[in-house]
Amino acid sequence: MAKKKKVKKKAKRIMTFGLFSVLLITLVIFTLLSVFVEIVDKYQEKQELENRLVNLEQKQKQLETDVKKLEDPEYLARYAREKYFYSKDGELIIRIPEDEE
Repeated sequence: MAKKKKVKKKAKRIMTFGLFSVLLITLVIFTLLSVFVEIVDKYQEKQELENRLVNLEQKQKQLETDVKKLEDPEYLARYAREKYFYSKDGELIIRIPEDEE
């Protein structure tokens, strides 16, 4: 009779340990998967931000070029005449439509 009680206690301990182990392993796997998903999200966000940075750097270079051009009085005068139809005294502006293909 004493052996049966020891066997039952041992079996109960093994079942409890097994259940605890399964729960612990499940928790670890869930945590690892959630961390992995977060890493993938951060990597995608990093890629998007790097692409945005490249685009912004290109735009900055273009704007710096435009600033340099606008510092030239001749370019500025020509730009104003073309864009805003400013004219010199006695000058007549005739706009010719551009070909649309």
